[in-house]
Amino acid sequence: MKRFYKEVRVADGAILLDGRPVKTPARAPLFLPTVRLAEAVAEEWRAQGQEIDPRAMPLTGLSNAAIDRVAPDPIAFTRPLAAYAASDLLCYRADAPTALAAREAEAWDPLLAWARARFDIHFTIATGITHVAQPAATVARLEEALIVRDPFGLAAMSPLVTIGGSLVTALALAEGTIEAGAAFDLTHLDELWQAEQWGEDSFALQARAARRSDFMAAATLLTLL
Repeated sequence: MKRFYKEVRVADGAILLDGRPVKTPARAPLFLPTVRLAEAVAEEWRAQGQEIDPRAMPLTGLSNAAIDRVAPDPIAFTRPLAAYAASDLLCYRADAPTALAAREAEAWDPLLAWARARFDIHFTIATGITHVAQPAATVARLEEALIVRDPFGLAAMSPLVTIGGSLVTALALAEGTIEAGAAFDLTHLDELWQAEQWGEDSFALQARAARRSDFMAAATLLTLL
C-alpha cells in the first residue's frame, strides 16, 4: 500500500492519520490501552516511507491481533498457548553430549526454580524427546497465570510462547524475572549450541533473526502496557 497520509498523531488512545482514526483489518477502532503503547504505534506509522511495510510495524500488528483475534474470545485464543504448560521446552533435556546437558541445566534450572516458588508447582524432567506428563496442578496453575491477562497481554504472550516453546520462560519474562534477549537465547540454546559446534548457513541465521525480531517486538509490547 502506498503511503496516503502526512500527519500522525495520538488522541485519546487512537491513532489519527491526517485526522482520521486508524482501524484494524476487521474495521474495529485501533484503540490502544496506554499512552506509551499509542505513542510507540504512532511512531511506527510515522517511520513508514513511500510504501507501508507491515513487517516494519510489529506493535501495530500485535495490537490489531489483540483487538480482532483475542478480545472476541480470549479463552479460545489462550487454549493453544496454555497447552505448552504440558510440554514446556525447559523440561526436556539432552542426554548427550554431557556439555550440552550441563549448559541446559545451568540455563533452565533457575527458571524452573522460579516457577516452582512463584506458582507452588512441581515439574517432571525428561531426557530426549519422549513426552512426559506434568502434574495436573502444574498445568492448571500455569494456564491460570496466562488466562488472567488482558487481550493485549495475551497477544504479546502468543509469539513469546510459540517462538520460544516455553510458557515458563514467557511468564518469567512478563513478570520481569528475565530480560527479553536472554529469554530468546535461552529458548534457542540447543540451536545455538549446534551452531557453535558445526557453524551455520545464512538461511539459518536469517530465520533466527526473523524469529528474534518477532520475539523482541512482543516483549516490547508487554513493557508498554
